Amino acid sequence: MIWQTTRFSLDLTLPKVMGIVNVTPDSFSDGGRHGSRVSALRHCEQLLKDGAHILDIGGESTRPGSPAVSLEDELVRVLPLVRDAVTLGVPVSVDTYKPEVMQAVLGLGADIVNDIWALRQPGAAAVVAAHPQCGVCLMHMHRDPQTMQVAPMAGSVVTSVLSFLEQSALDLQALGVKMTRIVLDPGIGFGKTVEQNFELLAQQAVLKTAGYPLLAGWSRKSSLGAVTGLDVDHRMVPSVAAAVLAVERGASIVRVHDVRETVAALAVWTAMQRLDQLTE
Repeated sequence: MIWQTTRFSLDLTLPKVMGIVNVTPDSFSDGGRHGSRVSALRHCEQLLKDGAHILDIGGESTRPGSPAVSLEDELVRVLPLVRDAVTLGVPVSVDTYKPEVMQAVLGLGADIVNDIWALRQPGAAAVVAAHPQCGVCLMHMHRDPQTMQVAPMAGSVVTSVLSFLEQSALDLQALGVKMTRIVLDPGIGFGKTVEQNFELLAQQAVLKTAGYPLLAGWSRKSSLGAVTGLDVDHRMVPSVAAAVLAVERGASIVRVHDVRETVAALAVWTAMQRLDQLTE
């Protein structure tokens, strides 16, 4: 399976690791650590040394209850780093829901739009459709970051998440966006309970029936804290475990903070996969 992006065609035969680069003061895990352009670029370079296949740059925190960021502030945070990151030789994703930011970063050569709103903001889908090669990740989110965990979804969620993601992808294809450009993300922690998040992991095979690659974003999420008792700064081990479980159940991309550890764990998984194929 191939994910077509602006400058790269990503072969998803083996799982890809997307390294998180937050240039925000208030992200739930690493807010404020990479606020300067130099610090953020060094972080990008370190993630690549650690084995990241994709860089995902975000200028607005989407943790539960987080306030919205103005367009001007997001552009100031994101654009300088995108200019630098596109010179590093790997796909650059930008985590944004604002069409103006999408337009600006794609104009600088960014490869992927990663949108928690699945292009539901007015004008967002048109921007992606107007850039005939860029990749896009469509995520399921219940409500919005300010209210999603105040009143999360009720009951079993797999069918409704699948239906939403399938329709979002079909709507985008109706605008001329090829299927090979689209990846789906079930939105772990975005308006779901702990049980619902693990239900989505357990039933990833159902989500795969849509026919698109899946991205899994479990890194340092509160659901991992709920089952381990670990605070956000000590969730590396459960995050890596969740990434491997997601890949085992069919995820093609894992979005992570702890790139080096995730890459190492997936190397073990890949070795076992190859051995299993030889002995079949």
